[in-house]
Amino acid sequence: MVRLTRIYTKGGDKGETSLGNGARVPKQSLRVEAYGTVDEANAVISLARLHTQGADDAMLARIQNDLFDLGADLCTPAAATEAPGSALRMVAAQVERLEAEIDAMNAELAPLNSFILPGGSPAAAHLHLARTIARRAERHICALAREENVGEQTIAYINRLSDHLFVMARWLNEKGASDVLWRPGANR
Repeated sequence: MVRLTRIYTKGGDKGETSLGNGARVPKQSLRVEAYGTVDEANAVISLARLHTQGADDAMLARIQNDLFDLGADLCTPAAATEAPGSALRMVAAQVERLEAEIDAMNAELAPLNSFILPGGSPAAAHLHLARTIARRAERHICALAREENVGEQTIAYINRLSDHLFVMARWLNEKGASDVLWRPGANR
């Protein structure tokens, strides 16, 4: 468990921050950008949760916890000699859970005949925003993976998350009945 006794440390006053392994890096580094964007997606999911309850809210709560795991994974660079379990890493079971939830929700949705505009219910609108932020986080994580070692499940999780948020937005739009469909050229 993490124990925070002070919120401000002044350690970042010169534009650097500490990673999980204690290394200091610029705040604009790819790694910080990646886990900062994951945190942003998590915050938007909290807005969606203001409009959910029951099993839907529980799904989002699990995702929020996973996103903290993802942030912990990203903020601790993998060492070449890393012992298994020495750092919190994303695992296949987390990706598989997202896939199972996507499949369960999607099975009850009508097939799409158009692209969907973000909107519908308040929960869906927030999930569409979270989805776009998750896609940005994925771009940052993939850029980081070109420079440094990033776990396979880390990339898989963030990729699957945006799919999950899209399907869940449709699910919360009365199983797609309240989706806002794109009408190509409608305003010409």
